[in-house]
Amino acid sequence: MDLVFALALNGIVWGLIIALIALGLSIIFGLLDIINIAHGDFFMVGTVLAWTVLQTTGNYWLAFLLVPIIGFGLGLLINHAVIQPIKNAAALSIVATFGLSIILQESVRATYGAAPNRLVAPIQETLLLFSIQYEVYRIFAAAIAIFAICVFFGFLHKTKLGTWMRAVRFDPEIATAMGIPAHRIYMVTFGIGFAMAALGGVVAAPITTVDFQGGIDILPFCFMAVIIGGLGNLEGTVAAAVLLAFVEGIITSFTDPTIARIGSLIFMSAVLIVRPHGIFVGATR
Repeated sequence: MDLVFALALNGIVWGLIIALIALGLSIIFGLLDIINIAHGDFFMVGTVLAWTVLQTTGNYWLAFLLVPIIGFGLGLLINHAVIQPIKNAAALSIVATFGLSIILQESVRATYGAAPNRLVAPIQETLLLFSIQYEVYRIFAAAIAIFAICVFFGFLHKTKLGTWMRAVRFDPEIATAMGIPAHRIYMVTFGIGFAMAALGGVVAAPITTVDFQGGIDILPFCFMAVIIGGLGNLEGTVAAAVLLAFVEGIITSFTDPTIARIGSLIFMSAVLIVRPHGIFVGATR
């Protein structure tokens, strides 16, 4: 029973991290109509940058500040060089972001090598939680993910830039006619999407491996969260990510993790058939 409880808790923590990453994927798709195959690699870049900050400065906490800023800058650069030239071409976006994914993976492998690296969590203590000793860092990771998600929603609903993003997402032509700089909003949105995935990488690095292929498993999970939560429903994406990870955590305590992931894929397929707009009604535009 302790194992089931521990894996369920791990699932909730991982689900919150995935929710943070999937929100970035959702806003990129919602505003730019880009199917971003490279989004998992944005997470991977975040883990690698976090490892680099630790190796360079010896202070992992700096990564929580520096990596999202670097990620935002990389997002602006990629948007200018890759995304804008193929905007409004969904088929080309798949090819272009797939190529971007390969470039990011091979660049990291050439620079850091192919061997996975493990990071020591900056908090080593454990806490007696009910009947198990649970890692304090995982609790901290969940708290950081919740805080970042709340900041994102606050930014989206309480700031001028966030209001502009929602307006462009709802109707770009009307938003442009009202004087909103849609081109600049697209650029900032992609930067924010990259930054959120990179921050997810910083949070997750001490509880996973730092690997040039680290984003491969992240991408399908993010897509499942976005689809099950409902395209355009950002709150639904968060709920779906946590729900999926929680259920997978429980199933993993009884069977192979691959079976748990197959179950999630079957569930997503069923949602697409029965409720193609997602299980959480009321899309957030």
